[in-house]
Amino acid sequence: MTLKLLAMSAALIGITVTGAVIPGICDEAARATPITVAAASQQTAPDFTGITNWFNSKPLSLADLRGKVVLVDFWTYGCVNCVNTLPHVTDLYAKYKDRGLVVVGVHTPEFPFERSASNVQAALKRHGITYPVAQDNDSRTWNAYQNQYWPAQYIIDQSGKIVFQHAGEGRYDEIDRTVARLLNASS
Repeated sequence: MTLKLLAMSAALIGITVTGAVIPGICDEAARATPITVAAASQQTAPDFTGITNWFNSKPLSLADLRGKVVLVDFWTYGCVNCVNTLPHVTDLYAKYKDRGLVVVGVHTPEFPFERSASNVQAALKRHGITYPVAQDNDSRTWNAYQNQYWPAQYIIDQSGKIVFQHAGEGRYDEIDRTVARLLNASS
């Protein structure tokens, strides 16, 4: 019995130390798997709601952005997967902002320390983010989109419809091609 208890203790310590994920117990396994929703959903995008602060912009609404292609990027600065996507989002913004792309980062905190406006501002500076960022401390925009993951990207066409949705890292080329296709369609 003592040997069995010792083996179980060692296994639990090993899982704790290595940070192993046990499916069904830890939802990090689900977050690591990219999720893509079919572009054919064509659902009208919800507006930004419950925003406590806007950074790099005056308050925006999707009605004001009609005629533009909009990438809504749900993220939080404490999420390593989100931080990994930021260079791709900022590159996409730099590449297409003069052709009609608007990127709106929706910073929705997971932890209490991520609710601080000064911490968000410092993260924007640290990551070189110059596109508009909405601080969604009460998760109202997150809930309006029925979002479940950090990071998550939604591409909205010129008529206000969601034409692409992706959660997690990756699919950067597909996101780029989707934005380029939408922008060329309006050129």
